[in-house]
Amino acid sequence: MFELVLRAPEALVERLSDALVDELEALSVTVEDADAGTEGERALFGEPGLPVPATAWARSTVRALFETETAAEAAAAVLLAQPWMQAAPGAGQGGAPFVQALQPMPDLDWVRLTQSQFAPVPVTPEFWIVPSWHEPPAGARTVIRLDPGLAFGTGTHPTTRMCLRWLAREAPAQAAGWTRVLDYGCGSGILGIAAAKLGARGVDCVDIDPAAVRATADNALRNGVELHASLPDDAAAGRGQYPLVLANILATPLKLLAPLLAGHLAPGGWLVMAGILERQAPELRAAYAPHLDIDVLDHEDGWILMGGRSAARAGAPPQRHEAP
Repeated sequence: MFELVLRAPEALVERLSDALVDELEALSVTVEDADAGTEGERALFGEPGLPVPATAWARSTVRALFETETAAEAAAAVLLAQPWMQAAPGAGQGGAPFVQALQPMPDLDWVRLTQSQFAPVPVTPEFWIVPSWHEPPAGARTVIRLDPGLAFGTGTHPTTRMCLRWLAREAPAQAAGWTRVLDYGCGSGILGIAAAKLGARGVDCVDIDPAAVRATADNALRNGVELHASLPDDAAAGRGQYPLVLANILATPLKLLAPLLAGHLAPGGWLVMAGILERQAPELRAAYAPHLDIDVLDHEDGWILMGGRSAARAGAPPQRHEAP
């Protein structure tokens, strides 16, 4: 394997990446901040409802992997001959593009290297998320086998951990009443699978991403639990009311989904939501106020878990819940 490393200004990165993949058949292309680790480093991450972030850094490093040195050299020659490379827009704002390096890559077991980055994740001392290549830790009574994939939700992010902790904490007293559970925005299916392992029945998992639906079905099979995974427009997706509704998404879609999620709550049912930053709590309370009172149930690393319980009977006032 040989790696072609190029430096490019922000305005050229997308076109350069497309050419490497579509025309020059690079095995992979990655883009990095050339100023990473310096005062010039900047983040690109955005969130729904906020301005769209830039697609690259002002000074970007583009790395392309090729099977042979000949292929990497040919790609560099073709790119440098392009008029749009020679007269790159933004030259001087990030600098003109150039080849930084062409270097051999060591032979590595990429599967083993990737696996080494993921270890078992504790939810509680007795509840663990364990990749398939690891043995469960001693003392683990409830284990979810979940491998990293295309869908969000491996148990490593605070939002997922808080949802799992809530399920583990509440299951002994409530799981008998979880006769139906809705996991809306299921990702990998980790929350629906956890609910099923903790005693829930009739678990429905819904996501707008077909890859997430497939991942959820595969992970359920791997863990020996029964659930129904589907897209939102599926005839059987999220119909009727549920004693428990879970939604680990982001604050903006959670606000927009307030009527839908609250409408799925059975009388006395719990709505538990994550993907919310601490500063966004007032916005979520306001969005759900017409339906039920919600409060902060947990917090970790600047993220919070919010939830509330619907009125136990029609016409009853919303119930208030104190944060633990």
